[in-house]
Amino acid sequence: MAANTIVSTGDDPLLPHLWSIKAALDKFDSSKNEEHLYHLVSHCIQTFKHHSDYRKDIRFLKIWLIYMDFSPDHRAVFTEIEQLQICLDKALLYESYALVLEAKGMMGEAHLVYQSGILRNAEPIGRLKKAHECFLERMHTIVGACSLPKMDGENENGYVNPWSISIIKNLLQKMNAQLAKYQGYHASSKSYSGKVTLSSLHKSVRNKVIEIGGNKYQIKGCAGKGGFAQVYKACINGNADQVVALKVQKPPFPWEFYMYRQLDKRILDNERKCFGYAHRLHLYSDYSILVSDFLAHGTLLDAINTNVCTGVSMDEVLCIHYTIEMLSMLENLHGNGIIHGDFKPDNLLMRYASGDLSEDGFETRSGPWHEQGLCLVDWGRGIDLQLFPKDV
Repeated sequence: MAANTIVSTGDDPLLPHLWSIKAALDKFDSSKNEEHLYHLVSHCIQTFKHHSDYRKDIRFLKIWLIYMDFSPDHRAVFTEIEQLQICLDKALLYESYALVLEAKGMMGEAHLVYQSGILRNAEPIGRLKKAHECFLERMHTIVGACSLPKMDGENENGYVNPWSISIIKNLLQKMNAQLAKYQGYHASSKSYSGKVTLSSLHKSVRNKVIEIGGNKYQIKGCAGKGGFAQVYKACINGNADQVVALKVQKPPFPWEFYMYRQLDKRILDNERKCFGYAHRLHLYSDYSILVSDFLAHGTLLDAINTNVCTGVSMDEVLCIHYTIEMLSMLENLHGNGIIHGDFKPDNLLMRYASGDLSEDGFETRSGPWHEQGLCLVDWGRGIDLQLFPKDV
C-alpha cells in the first residue's frame, strides 16, 4: 500500500491509516485481530469516503475491497463505491467484485460487472478484457451453457456464448474450406519470419518496414492498442498515398476477417462504407495481420472529448444526425443477421466528405453526403446469427 505520489504524512492523512491496517493484516490470525482489523478499515472509510483527494487513489480502493470482504452485503458496498465514485476508472474494482460474485455462483451479475468496467474503459483495459475472457471460459465450463456437442442445436436453457474461444475455434474449423476461398485470405502453417520481428513493434514502431505477402509496409505510428492486438498506420511500398491499417494480433485470430467478408456479402453497396473494409488477412501460426482501410480523422469518442476539452457541448443537430446514423447502422446489421458485439464511440471512426457539402443529396445520401458520417470498425466480437439456431 505504498503511496502513489504523496509521501509526506502531513500531506497525506490517509498514510497513517494504511500503516495501521497493514500492521493488522500482518498479525491477522485470530478473531480478536479480525475485529481490530474491521474497526481500522471501517474507521478509515468513514473518515475519508467524502474526501475528494482519494476518489482516484487505488490505495483507498484496496481498503474498500477489504471492507467488502467483511461485509455480508457485498452489493451494498459496491453500490456505495459507485455512488461515491471511488476509482471507477480502475480495473481492479471490477475484477475484485466480479470474483466475489463468481465465488457466490452469481455468474450473470459477475458478467455485468465486467461489462460495466469495460464500458467505462477502466485501466488497464487490456487486463480487464482478458480477465473477462477467462471468466467466460470458466462460465462455459461450469455452467455448460456452450458445450460443443450441443453446438448444432442449443443447450437446455437455449443459451449460447458466441464469444467462447472454443465455440469460435469450432466454427472456424468447420468453415476452413470456405475461408480459404475468400479473396485476400493468405494462410501459412509456419510462424512469421520477417526481418523485423512483430514483437519489436511494441517498443518502437516509427518507420520500421515489415514485409508481408510481397508488399513492404512502412509503419508510421500506432493507431490503437487492445488487450490482444495493436493497430498500426502504414504506407504500402513507400507510397504516401496508399495508407492502410495493420492489425497485428497474437494469438492469430481470423474471425474478424470472416466477419468483414460477411459484410461484403450482405450489406448493400450504398451502405457498405459505414462498416469498414478488410483487404486481406495474413495468417501465421503465431500471429495474424489484418490489412484494412485507414481513416485519419479519429473516432466519435475523440470528437466528443474535443468538445469537452473546449468546454462546449456538441451541437444538438449534429448529435441527432449521428444518433440517427448509429440507429440506422444497427437496423441494417441486425436485419442482415449480423451483430457487432462491441458497439461504442471509440469503435466508430469519422468519415469526412472529399467535396463540399450542401443541402442537395442530404436526404438520399448521394454525392459528397455518401462519404460523410461514421464507420463502424473492430469486428473481433462480431456475431453471425446465421451460424446459430434461430431460437437460440
